[in-house]
Amino acid sequence: MSMRKLRESKRRSSNKMFKLSIVTPEKIFKEIDVNSIIAPGSEGYLGVLTNHAPLITTVVPGKLTTKDKNNQEKNYAISGGFLEVYKNQVTILADSIESLENIDIERSQKALDRAKKRLKSKDPGIDIPRASAAVRRALNRIKIYDSYIKRM
Repeated sequence: MSMRKLRESKRRSSNKMFKLSIVTPEKIFKEIDVNSIIAPGSEGYLGVLTNHAPLITTVVPGKLTTKDKNNQEKNYAISGGFLEVYKNQVTILADSIESLENIDIERSQKALDRAKKRLKSKDPGIDIPRASAAVRRALNRIKIYDSYIKRM
């Protein structure tokens, strides 16, 4: 295939959309058509485009980025979960997720302080894995919020 035909093929495929459903334990967070996503997987960030091979993987705390048909980026703080790709349908089962605009930085800082305090406590009733996960979630929100503010 010539380079010109290859570039045209890439450009056409980048405009194709696929369905993204993001579900939390509480609700269906979002159902939208996108042309790409970048998700934080256990082995690093993972990009998904139209016609991606079937896949199931874990999602770790990080930034989820979606692009719509106009290549407009939307970023979210995701705390973990699972991602499935099958026949141009991506489903993310998220522990929790929030758009960057909705991150409450004061609440995130308070959650971080509480979780750190629990970890420092000598109380044998403290659930260490749960407190550690709370630290990771709060740090993720703060980090993503800070990167969002710096871009403005």
